[in-house]
Amino acid sequence: MKDQLETLIGRMVEGGILFPEAVNEFEKRYIRQVLDHVKGNQTRAARALGIHRNTLSRKIGIFKLEPRPHRRRRG
Repeated sequence: MKDQLETLIGRMVEGGILFPEAVNEFEKRYIRQVLDHVKGNQTRAARALGIHRNTLSRKIGIFKLEPRPHRRRRG
């Protein structure tokens, strides 16, 4: 994974991607992945990310992450 990350960073540098843009994109995608993993549960996502639930909620708004709730089927 370290080599893949080095390659990605090299491409970003060559492409002129600025640091704040790279950090924001990483953060947005990381949060999206964790939210998907916990089926949209923001409390569990915040815990998994190591941030406060209010911070996660604010970042969801900033990044305009649409909620993807996964409802349980009743049987």
